[in-house]
Amino acid sequence: MDTHTLDVGDAVIAYDVHGPDPAPGDRPLLAIAQPMDATGFRSLAAQLPERRVVAYDPRGIGRSTRRDGRTDHDPQVQAADVHALIGAIGGPVDLLASSGGAVTALALVAAYPADVRVLVAHEPPLIDELPDAAAARRAWRGVREVYDAKGHGAGMAAFIALTSWSGEFTDDYFAAGPPDPAAFGLPTDDDGSRDDPLLSDLSASVLTHVPDGAALAAAPTRVLIAAGEESGDTLTARTARALAARLGREIVLFPSHHGGFAGGEFGYPGDPAGFAARLRTVLDGG
Repeated sequence: MDTHTLDVGDAVIAYDVHGPDPAPGDRPLLAIAQPMDATGFRSLAAQLPERRVVAYDPRGIGRSTRRDGRTDHDPQVQAADVHALIGAIGGPVDLLASSGGAVTALALVAAYPADVRVLVAHEPPLIDELPDAAAARRAWRGVREVYDAKGHGAGMAAFIALTSWSGEFTDDYFAAGPPDPAAFGLPTDDDGSRDDPLLSDLSASVLTHVPDGAALAAAPTRVLIAAGEESGDTLTARTARALAARLGREIVLFPSHHGGFAGGEFGYPGDPAGFAARLRTVLDGG
């Protein structure tokens, strides 16, 4: 693995390059997420030794710095960064995009349709796609309120409760109240920070982004909306299915859960070998 940086004017983007130089006619596989940084794709890259795999840290996350005076994570801004990165590594690329990175990728294909040959958008957390969008927004506000009031441990416990809830957000969800962080092995003290991109409102524009269906349909990119086989009716599996239905596409299932491509990088391993095998088939048109 080699690490590089790319200066895009108001940010410096760090990215990792795994694997061999692409053979003539082959395309790099670009892997992006948000708020996860490039380290989350190392297990997947190890399962694809024949591919050039590039993974990046979004601006302001991990090793990527920003000097634009902003702290929010906007899909349009990140799409422009990924467009610049594709220009640097050589496109068009095949693109695996996870979670908030899938939202960025959908914005990228709408704005720069020649950049991507195949997009696998894995569980984009687009809550406004849901039939119970108002309740989902209320549930997300509840996570932010707990985080603002009690700090990271309490906020993360509330986030786990949100993302593991199955089905629509009913009165039963709201009646349960926020869980005890100690039940998840999380700290109960408050370190005073309120800048976590997962728990604060800094990523609000990710959750509320509305993909441009007409632009995606007009793009030459083969756009695939994906979800994990184990994700069931959890929030991001439901948002993926709702988006796929709006775009007139069938959902594509991958092994494991929301982070099914990851090994033990973030404490909840998926199935990177199975994910890589499915990804090969999908990128080849299967």
